[in-house]
Amino acid sequence: MLESVADIAGEVVEVGPGVKNFKAGDKVVSILKAFSGGGLAEFAVAKGNLTVTRPPEVSAAEGAALPIAALTAHEALTETAGIKLDRTGPRKNILITAASGGVGHYAVQLAKLGNTHVTATCGARNIDFVRSLGADEVLDYKTPEGEALTSPSGLKYDAVIHCTTGIPWSTFEPNLSANGKVIDLTPGTGTVMTYAAKKITFSKKQLVPLLLTAKGQNLDFIVKLVKEGKLKTVIDSKFPLSKAEDAWAKSIDGHATGKIIVEM
Repeated sequence: MLESVADIAGEVVEVGPGVKNFKAGDKVVSILKAFSGGGLAEFAVAKGNLTVTRPPEVSAAEGAALPIAALTAHEALTETAGIKLDRTGPRKNILITAASGGVGHYAVQLAKLGNTHVTATCGARNIDFVRSLGADEVLDYKTPEGEALTSPSGLKYDAVIHCTTGIPWSTFEPNLSANGKVIDLTPGTGTVMTYAAKKITFSKKQLVPLLLTAKGQNLDFIVKLVKEGKLKTVIDSKFPLSKAEDAWAKSIDGHATGKIIVEM
């Protein structure tokens, strides 16, 4: 069974009353409602405030890959980790898990727009790829060092952008700086319980669950970064709409490098 798909890029065919920023024929990128989706279709209804213009420098495939993954990485880094993407502010040591995946490969690139040192984890076959995105250190997650999340240079992490599952708090905690935080992008019950426990005990080290709050201005910022060549979408594979189930199966497998695209 396919879950809802909320990331789309396409052409406006009609606008509703009160819409002033777009007209029929405009090329756009949009994020639909997460729970209802509707992206796996020839036509979709999008909100004007969550739709942005797609410039010719950004392909439809690149644009469609962006919304949830890039916005999640952006929110985690800027709003929760407090990183300024203009290289101002204090230097921060960042760990990004599953850095070759959809969210992770954007997180590495966005983090390096700030004043950061980035350690990243991925599988052995993607080490060179993740390093090419700008990561300063890359760990094979299957090695002892990778399983322990230990920085090769001995750094403690000010923030962890946690893009995968199955890593306990006990592994993160000794690797964090005094006020370090783990930002969990796929939070479950265990995350919420640990978050509450850390709050109750006034722990300086925090586990923070993150659920995306999509904002049109942030999506516009992300699209402009792609236009300017400061952020790139890496596409693992493309599938026609008739093969959407195959695309979903590959996504669920969890070993895609970058993003999987369904095209009309």
